[in-house]
Amino acid sequence: MPTSVQPPLLTGLAPVIGFDTRVLILGSFPGAASLAARQYYAHPRNQFWKLVGSLVGEDLYALPYAKRLPRLLAHRIGLWDVLAACEREGSLDAAIRKPAANDFERLRHLCPQLETVGFNGQASGKFAPQFARHGYHTVVLPSSSPAHMALGFEQKLARWRALVDPAAAAQDEVQMDLLR
Repeated sequence: MPTSVQPPLLTGLAPVIGFDTRVLILGSFPGAASLAARQYYAHPRNQFWKLVGSLVGEDLYALPYAKRLPRLLAHRIGLWDVLAACEREGSLDAAIRKPAANDFERLRHLCPQLETVGFNGQASGKFAPQFARHGYHTVVLPSSSPAHMALGFEQKLARWRALVDPAAAAQDEVQMDLLR
């Protein structure tokens, strides 16, 4: 009788945060390309670095990864994932098994100026109520993943603006509703 092989327990990446971080973007868990490279959003078709670069006015995508992180932190934006570990084959959130959440209790001490927490996609967005209860402004964003292409880049960017300018994002949302 064949035995089923359990996928290995995968561990995520360390947080990219600073004492003065005001915006934290949380993904669900790094995809296979990111885990292999040990870099956030390493898949070449993931739009994350282009989206955030557009928000801060810098071409972060064109920079080597080692230079992206300090530039991100200079804009007081941090990165992390909601999950510290899980079992998963492939890169899809739907394939995640045995999820273990990161310890977010320490954020108040590590990032005392944190105001806004953005969730990159619906899977991480399930944690939004937990952060809202602690007084953070939360924004569930359309996923930057290449697996989620229902919205074009400009449509995603309009919604991602809520991370840095809630008023502009609300105006963009009204305009998009009028176009539908």
